[in-house]
Amino acid sequence: MLEEISDRRIRERIAERIDALKENPGQIGKPLVGDLATYRSLRAAGQRYRIIYRIEKQRVIVFVVALGIRKQGDKRDIYALAKKLLKLRLIKGT
Repeated sequence: MLEEISDRRIRERIAERIDALKENPGQIGKPLVGDLATYRSLRAAGQRYRIIYRIEKQRVIVFVVALGIRKQGDKRDIYALAKKLLKLRLIKGT
């Protein structure tokens, strides 16, 4: 998903936010609710993009499962995409 973003500067800013997850991933971002309750969301690149991730505490691994623009009500909204991935079992649920 990161490679699909055409603007190099935006990709770099998102990559920096992902790298920031190395330090206390549970302290940044916010927990999601509903179908995505096992995931967290982190804003990136001027607040437009969201990084959706899950923390696996047993091994201290952070999985970035989706990233994209928040467009509430749009079928391309990153949260709508993440829910589709979850429904299709392409990402892990609870």
